[in-house]
Amino acid sequence: MGGGGYAFSFSSAALIFFTPTSWSSRGVQETRFFLSSLRLSISLSLLLLLLSLHFELTLMAAKLASCFLSHQWMRLNGKHSKVFPSHYLLTASCKMRQRNSSSQHKRLNWKKVSPQEPQIDAILKQNSDGEVESEDISGEEISSVKQVAITDDAGTMDKQASDLEVPLAFDSESILALPADNHVPPRKDCPLEDGTTAKSDSVASDHNFPTTQLENLISMIQNAEKNILLLDQARLRAFEDLNKILIEKEALQGEINILEVRLAEIDARMKVATQEKIHVELLEEQLGKMMNDRVSATEVLHLHRSKFDDLSQELNSLRTENISLKDDIEALRAELSNVKTTGERVVMLEKERSYLQSAVKDLELKLAASQVDVAKLSTVKLEYQNLWEKVENLQALLDKATKQADQAVLVLQQNHELRKKVDRLEQSLQEASIYKVSSENMQKHNEVMQQKIKMLEERIQRSDEDIHSCVQLYQESSKEFQQTLNSLKEESKKRALNDPLGDMPREFWSHLLLMIDGWFLEQKLSSNDAKMLREMVWKRDQRIRDAYLACKDKNELALAAFLRLTSNDATSPGLYIIHIAAEMAPIAKIFCRCINFLLLKVGGLGDVVTGLSKALQEKGHLVEIVLPKYDCMQYDLIHDLRDLNVVVESYFDGQLFKNKIWVGTVEGLPVYLIEPHHPLQFFWRGQYYGEHDDFKRFSFFSRAALELLLKAGKKPDILHCHDWQTAFVALLYWEIYVHKGLDSARICFTCHNFEYQGTAPASELASCGLDASNLNRPDRMQDNSAHDRINPVKGAVVFSNIVTTVSPSYAQEVLTPEAGRGLHATLNAHSRKFVGILNGIDTDSWNPTTDTFLEVQYNSSDLQGKLENKKALRRHLQLSSTDVPRPLIGCITRLVPQKGVHLIRHAIYRTIELGGQFVLLGLSPVHHIQREFEGIASHFKGHEHVRLILKYDESLSHLIYAASDMFIIPSIFEPCGLTQMIAMTYGSIPIARKTGGLNDSVFDVDDEAIPAQFRNGFTFSTPDEQGVNSALDRAFHRYKNEGEGWQQLVQKVMSIDFSWHSSSLQYEELYQRAISRARAAKRA
Repeated sequence: MGGGGYAFSFSSAALIFFTPTSWSSRGVQETRFFLSSLRLSISLSLLLLLLSLHFELTLMAAKLASCFLSHQWMRLNGKHSKVFPSHYLLTASCKMRQRNSSSQHKRLNWKKVSPQEPQIDAILKQNSDGEVESEDISGEEISSVKQVAITDDAGTMDKQASDLEVPLAFDSESILALPADNHVPPRKDCPLEDGTTAKSDSVASDHNFPTTQLENLISMIQNAEKNILLLDQARLRAFEDLNKILIEKEALQGEINILEVRLAEIDARMKVATQEKIHVELLEEQLGKMMNDRVSATEVLHLHRSKFDDLSQELNSLRTENISLKDDIEALRAELSNVKTTGERVVMLEKERSYLQSAVKDLELKLAASQVDVAKLSTVKLEYQNLWEKVENLQALLDKATKQADQAVLVLQQNHELRKKVDRLEQSLQEASIYKVSSENMQKHNEVMQQKIKMLEERIQRSDEDIHSCVQLYQESSKEFQQTLNSLKEESKKRALNDPLGDMPREFWSHLLLMIDGWFLEQKLSSNDAKMLREMVWKRDQRIRDAYLACKDKNELALAAFLRLTSNDATSPGLYIIHIAAEMAPIAKIFCRCINFLLLKVGGLGDVVTGLSKALQEKGHLVEIVLPKYDCMQYDLIHDLRDLNVVVESYFDGQLFKNKIWVGTVEGLPVYLIEPHHPLQFFWRGQYYGEHDDFKRFSFFSRAALELLLKAGKKPDILHCHDWQTAFVALLYWEIYVHKGLDSARICFTCHNFEYQGTAPASELASCGLDASNLNRPDRMQDNSAHDRINPVKGAVVFSNIVTTVSPSYAQEVLTPEAGRGLHATLNAHSRKFVGILNGIDTDSWNPTTDTFLEVQYNSSDLQGKLENKKALRRHLQLSSTDVPRPLIGCITRLVPQKGVHLIRHAIYRTIELGGQFVLLGLSPVHHIQREFEGIASHFKGHEHVRLILKYDESLSHLIYAASDMFIIPSIFEPCGLTQMIAMTYGSIPIARKTGGLNDSVFDVDDEAIPAQFRNGFTFSTPDEQGVNSALDRAFHRYKNEGEGWQQLVQKVMSIDFSWHSSSLQYEELYQRAISRARAAKRA
C-alpha cells in the first residue's frame, strides 16, 4: 500500500510538472505535447506502483523466511528433534501445502512459477477423504526445497511469498493437549528423516519437550499466521487498486483521445478564422483603392470612409475575438490538468464550439453585409417644386393639428388627475361615513363633490370634442394632400406626352430597335447599316429620334432617313446582353388553365428576367429578351406586338422546321417571341410547364433562339440563359453555333432552383442536333446519379463561362450533398466561376408610394396610409375591425412542400391563440394539399379573424402586403424568395426560417451578434412547430408591448433598398470580367 501512495504522489507531481502555464501561437502543438507527456507520467506512475508492490512483498517474504529459519522450526537434521516432533512439522507442512495448492486457482494469473523451480505441491497428493498423502521423499529433496525458499532471486522470492499467502494449518490446541510424559504417537503415514516409517511405540520415550519453548513457538507461529494474513490482505488490496488504476488509465486514455479530436476541430476553426481575417484585410485594401478612385464626390468619399471605419472596427473586433479565443483555449488547456472532471470539461468544450460557430456566422454576415452598397438618393426635379411647397403647407397644417392633439392629450391627462382626486374624495367620504360624521356636513360635502364632478365631466366632453375636430382636420388634410399628389402626377404624365423634346421613354427606343431588326430580317438593310443604327439607338442619339418623329407612321420615309444617318460613325457605350428564358414578368406571371383544370402560377424566374434587364438597361446597356410564344400569355401587356415578314428555320429530329418571329416591348424592354410551326404545337397547350415532352419543347426553343440570333446577324457580348429549360443554349452555342460564326458572346447560366434539373434519357439529346455519345460523359453532361441519363443543368454548369444562383447562402448550401441534389460534386469542381447574387425586386411594380392597387398610398414617414389599407382589407374580407390592437398576419405563397405548408397550417391556429388575424392568398398544384386547405377554408368560413383565398389575385396581393403587420415565410428551403423583400417594402415585418435567400435578407431583431442597423425581422432555425411558435410569440409580444419600437422597426424595413441596383452591379462586374478574359485570351 505504501508503494501505491508513492505512485499516486509521483503522478500528481508529473501532472503539475507538465501543466502548461501560457498559450502561444503554437497552442495546438503544445497541447499535443502535453497529452503525450500526460501519457508518459501515467505510465511511469503505474510502473512505480508495480515495482513498489513487488519490492514490499518480496521483502516481507524474505523476512518471514529468515525468521522461521532463525528459530529452527523447519530443521529436519535430527539435532533438535526434541524441540518439536518432525512428524508434526511435516503434518503442518502438508496441510499448508494443501491449502496453497487449492488457493493457487483463486489468484490472479499474472505471475507463474518457472518450470525449473522444484514443485513441492507435486510431491503431495490428496486422498479421497481430503487428507494429504505424502510420498517418500528424501532429506536431500527437502533441503533443495529449503534452498529455493531462501534464494536471492527476485522472481523466486516472489514465488515463496506467494506460497506463504495462506496461513499454516497448525492445530495449536492439539499440541497443548499432549501427554505429560511427552509421549506423542507418530503419524502413521508421515515419513521420518531417515526415510523409514514411524512406529507407535519406538519414539515416545525419547522426546522430552519443554513447556515454555512450546508456548513461545506457538505464539511465534500465531504471529506468523497473522502476518501472513495481513500480507495476503495487502496483496489483494494492491491487486484491486491496480485493477482500478488500469481501468482509470483506459478511461483517461479515451478522454485524452476525445480532447485531441476537439483540439483538432478548434485548430481547423482557427484556420478558418485566419482565412476570414485575411479576406477582411483584402476587402480593406479594395476599399482603400475605391476611396482613392472616387475623390470627385465629397459625400461618396465620406460614405466610403465610414465603410472603412466600420471594416476597421470589424477587424478590431475580429482581433479581439481571436485574443479571446486564445484565452479560452488557454483556459481549456489549463482544465486538461484535472482529467477526472470529464463532465465539466465536455460542457466547456461544447460552449467553446457554439461560441466559435456563432463567431464564424457573425463573420459571414458581416462580409455579406459589406458587399451591399448604400442606395443612392434620387435627385429632386424642378417640376415638383410647387408640389413640395404644397406639401410643406400641408405639413404645417398637420403640425398645427398635432399640437392641438397634444393639447387635447394634456387636457385628458389633467382630467385623469382630476378623476384621481375625485376618487380620493370619494374615499374620504367613505372614511367620513365610517367615523359617523354628521349627516348635514355629509350632504353639503356631497353636493360640493357633485358640482365638481359635473364640472369635470363638462371639461372632459369639451376636450373630446376638440380631439374629434383635430382628427377630422387631420383626415381632411391627408385627403387634400393625396388629391394634390394625384393631380401633380397626372400633370407630369401629360407634360411628358406633350413634350417630344424631353427624354423619351424606354418603350420608344425599344420600338426603334425592333423596327431596325425587322428591316434587317426582311433584307431591307445591310448588316453594317443595321449595326450602325442599333448603336445609334443604343446611344440614345438625338438625330435618329428626330428622324423618326419627322416621318412617324411612314416606314419607307423613316427607312430612308435612317439610311442617311449611317454615314456617321458610332461607338457602343455599353454591353450587348441577350436573355434567353422560358418566362418573363408580367406577361408570364399569370395563371393558366391546364388539363386537370388547376391553375398554375409562374413567378420567380420571370421577375428576375424583367427586373435585372430593366436595371441593366438603365445603366446604358443594350438588353434584349427571347421567349417562346405561349398561347396563354397576356398579350395586352406587350406593346406594339407584330410579326415580322420573315421565317427562321431550325433543325430538329433530322429535319428543318419553320418558326414565326414576333416582336414587341414589355415595360420598355425589346422582346422577341418564337412561334414554332411544329406539328406537336410545343407552346400551344394552355400551360408553361408540366408536359410529358418538356425536354423536347425547350431544347427545340433553345436551338431556334440561337438560329434567330445567327440569322439576324447579332453579335452579343453576353448570352444569359436561365434554368434547365434554356440550359441547352450553352451546349448548342459551343458545340454548333460558334463554328457557324455566332462567336462573340460569353455564356452566363443562372439556376434559380437546383431542385429542378430536367434529366432525360441520353438518346433524346440527339433531337436538337447534339452528339449524345460525346456529351454523355462524367465530365460533361452525364447525370451523376444515373449514367444512362443526361442532365441539362450539369451541362450548362460545365459549358458556361459564368454560373450564378439567386443568393449567397443558397450558393453555399448547394455545395453540400443535402442541398446540391446530386450536383454538389460538379459545383465544387467549378466553384471558381460559381457565385450567388441576391435577387432584387421591381420597385416600379412594388412601391407603396405609387401603387394604384392600394386604398391609400403611403411611405415610411406617414404610416397612417398603412392603417387605412388595413381597414380596407378587413372590410373587403369581412374581418373583425374592433379597436382592440390585433396584428394581421399575411401569407402569399404557392402551397407546395418546399414552402412549409404544415408550418403555415400551424401558424393559422397559433395566430388565433395569440389574438391575431390571418390572411392566406395562394393555391397548390398538389391535389391533396389543395383539398386539405380547402377543408381548412371551409372550417374557418365566416370566422371573424381568418380568411383563406385559394386563388391568385394580383390586386388583392398588393393590398395584403400593405395591410399586414407581419408576413410569415416558413420555407423548408428557399433559394432566394421575393416575398420577404416585398413585405418589408410595404412595412410588413417578416417572420422567416433561416435558409437560403431568407437568411441573406432577414435578420433577427433579438440577435446580438448582428449589428443593430441590419436587424429587420423574426427568424427561426428548426422547421417545426416549436420554431414557428418562438418567432410568433416574440413578434406578438413586441407588437403589443412596444408600440413605439414597433413603429420604428416598420420605418426601418421600409427604408431598406431591395431594388435591382446593387444586384445588377454585381452581374455587370461578372459580365465585364468574363469579356475581359475572353479578349485577353484572343489577343494571346
